[in-house]
Amino acid sequence: MERVLSGMRSTGKLHIGHLFGALSNYTKLQGQYDSYYFIADLHALTTDYDHTDEIKRNRIEVMLDWLASGIDPEKSTLFIQSKVPEHAYLTLLLSMIVPTPWVERNTTVKEMIRDLGLKENVSYGLLGYPILMTSDIIIYKADYVPVGKDQVHHLEIAREIVRRFNGLYGNLFPEPQPLLTEFPSLPGVDGRKMSKSLDNDIKIADTEEETTKKIMSAITDPAKIRLHDKGHPAICTIFKYHGVFNKEGVPEIKQNCESGQLGCVACKKQCAAKLNELLKGIREKRKSLESNEQEIIEIFEEGSRKAKKVASETLKEVLSMMKID
Repeated sequence: MERVLSGMRSTGKLHIGHLFGALSNYTKLQGQYDSYYFIADLHALTTDYDHTDEIKRNRIEVMLDWLASGIDPEKSTLFIQSKVPEHAYLTLLLSMIVPTPWVERNTTVKEMIRDLGLKENVSYGLLGYPILMTSDIIIYKADYVPVGKDQVHHLEIAREIVRRFNGLYGNLFPEPQPLLTEFPSLPGVDGRKMSKSLDNDIKIADTEEETTKKIMSAITDPAKIRLHDKGHPAICTIFKYHGVFNKEGVPEIKQNCESGQLGCVACKKQCAAKLNELLKGIREKRKSLESNEQEIIEIFEEGSRKAKKVASETLKEVLSMMKID
């Protein structure tokens, strides 16, 4: 089977943007490809290096969200990035051949600096984020990386690095191809990009009450002040939510909002009810998994051992081709 690989930073409990934008896709792909999914705890250090006491707990929170969302360790190799040190070794080797301008102009890094407000406080590790990302992918010789259409450019630096390595030392790595998938974009309740760091997210593990409270606080159409004012769904955060997890209700909601028949409070209540209904089974499974954390950890430990075998073989080939070993 062709291999697909994707990872997710371990910065705490995941939100519904992760669920609808990535995890639901992981569960579909795991039956079609040799799937490798990893918790990127080394990547988490690029911005959370001063909160290392939270890393282990955050890894477990991600494990719980993944398994509760339907990712199956019988169908996918699930592992922890730091448990496979070959990632870091390959990153060091690749950093020797990557020109500095390649990483300085990288869109992924620029977006992280902007979104996290880092400005001048950019570490060497964050600047080299794309090289570590490339190592994550190519050390398993992954054929595909699932991305949305607006994220294809994020993968281009990995392809550039592969071409440079292959040109210098011989054809070892396939150029990873984007596996174009529909990644619905979910804004945070304040209209900005949904993010834990911005405190505007709705977490998968939130209770029904917490979810409802967050949705009721979300911004909508600023021009729709009174109940019967005509609304503009295209600029409304709640309408975007409906478009992801209440698609069947979108035509009626759009019509009633635009005609002034549907108020924002009623629209939000309907949205919260739909989301809570969708999350009910996931939350119940997550709660059950919480009582067996050690077993959950062992699933990822076993996956890490399997991943390490593959990565170790690739690293041996790299060292041989670079005449180091």
